[in-house]
Amino acid sequence: MINLLKYLALPPLANLLLLLAGFLFLSRRWRKMGILLISISLTSLLVLSLPLVSHALVKPLESFAPVDLEKLEDGQVIVVLGGGRAYTGREFGWPDAPSQPTISRLNYAAWLGRKTGFPLLLTGGRVHQEKISEAQLMNWTLQESFGLEARWLEEKSRTTHENALFTADLLQKEGYGRILLVSQAWHLARAVPVFEAQGLTVTPAPMQFSSPPPEGWIRWIPRAYHLKKSTQALHEWLGRLVYSFY
Repeated sequence: MINLLKYLALPPLANLLLLLAGFLFLSRRWRKMGILLISISLTSLLVLSLPLVSHALVKPLESFAPVDLEKLEDGQVIVVLGGGRAYTGREFGWPDAPSQPTISRLNYAAWLGRKTGFPLLLTGGRVHQEKISEAQLMNWTLQESFGLEARWLEEKSRTTHENALFTADLLQKEGYGRILLVSQAWHLARAVPVFEAQGLTVTPAPMQFSSPPPEGWIRWIPRAYHLKKSTQALHEWLGRLVYSFY
């Protein structure tokens, strides 16, 4: 139900539904309401595609500074959150592969692992009942591309909340309670409190910080890339609202 509401509330489906509702009102002679809904649909789509707007939505989510390696203490675990999968891994000879955001997280986690010597835990299950868990795909990539291997795979979770729940259960059974949590900077504002709620001491390890658009007219040119960024930001804001009720 939550996933359905997420799709209904976010672009582009939300805009399409508004557009269809607008045409429906026009056909029933509620002309002013129809024009209003169509205008909201198209205008919001245009506005969310602007570089200036996407940056304004993403930047406030980045509430944690980069990791200071000199302040880290021993006994921590690097936890890497799954960020989705690509439903073909033909280039690797695999049935699936990690998505680009997930590979970026693995890249940073591998760098942290070499710098600190901390063990790694990968978390991600089967959102749509896939044969191979996301954590297993991540571990294959970690082995083949970075020459490292995770000590733990958490393969049951489907959401960030479940990532936290099952990761905490796994680590606490082995006496670990402090983690470095790796994800994109915009994601950790939602993820960190969920992991802390499970009794873990969390050091955020944010990556891929948003950069402001160039000065001048180019920041006012709508692009599909920035619509995607705006949609991701709205997803996070919506997620924070939902998680505030947990």
